[in-house]
Amino acid sequence: MQQPNAYRISLPIRQIIYGLLLNVSPQLENMSWNSLPPQTFSEVERVNKTIKTSIVDAVEVPKDHCDLSKLTELSLARRLILLLETLKVKQTILDTVPASLKLPIAVTCYWLQHTEAKAKLHHLQALLLGMLMGPLHAMINGPDKKYLREDGAKMLYEELQRMKEQTRPGTRLDLDTAHIFCQWQCCLQMGMYLNQLLSTPLPEPDLTRLYSGSLVHGLCRQLLTSTSVESLLSMCPEAKQLYEHLFNAMRAFAPAALLLPKGKSNSKKKRQKKQGTNRSKNRVGTISDTRCWYEASNRFGPLMVENTEEHQASELE
Repeated sequence: MQQPNAYRISLPIRQIIYGLLLNVSPQLENMSWNSLPPQTFSEVERVNKTIKTSIVDAVEVPKDHCDLSKLTELSLARRLILLLETLKVKQTILDTVPASLKLPIAVTCYWLQHTEAKAKLHHLQALLLGMLMGPLHAMINGPDKKYLREDGAKMLYEELQRMKEQTRPGTRLDLDTAHIFCQWQCCLQMGMYLNQLLSTPLPEPDLTRLYSGSLVHGLCRQLLTSTSVESLLSMCPEAKQLYEHLFNAMRAFAPAALLLPKGKSNSKKKRQKKQGTNRSKNRVGTISDTRCWYEASNRFGPLMVENTEEHQASELE
């Protein structure tokens, strides 16, 4: 309960959605919906351990979106511009990204730009590796599977499935990691709502293979202990190339500290320790903090519930 409401990070997206919803046809303008002032909405959110109602201002949208009922008449290009401007992403960033992953990658770029998201490199890597499950499944079952080198896609797919299955109910859950992934899921949920309201200028992703709480938490644990992205992707050159496209698309939006090598990142943290703390204590603290990060398991989310751990995490959040 010490963490802020995870949905707070997606507030700017909801404000655009509210702005679009306010642009009703002239026949409905004079109807009184509630006692709130114009251009405002009420939201119910958790603040610490208390449930409160907050007032949210809608964002005024461009004039050519003046009538919600005629929104679908706008060109695909205009609707796409509004979606990407809301997510603070340029269309050229998505050029090398497969159509099915353009929306999730755009949402991830939005997520990385917000200081509320305390994501680290292994969180981002875990998310991107998890997104490979859909393309890998397509490679394995597609007509061109005979061209894959040494069944690399199948080997990688099975390895990721193994990591997913290792994250069993009862595994200790790290709430900080769970909160970070929950923030991403909240951004994805609102990004999908806006995309649907705009009549899907970007293709809808397949949620069944886009995100798995068990998998991303298992990957976080492995990436912090015994596995590297390079060693995993060495099984499948096609997946490695796709991963590089996804990672490079988000590189410009990631905080500089997130992309630092582990050694430099740890050195920076040590310099930021309070004066008077000796180096040996700093090293001990760093080790214990690292253990806390990778003792993680599945996470609840708006996307899907995979096991009882996610229910426990929902209550804790």
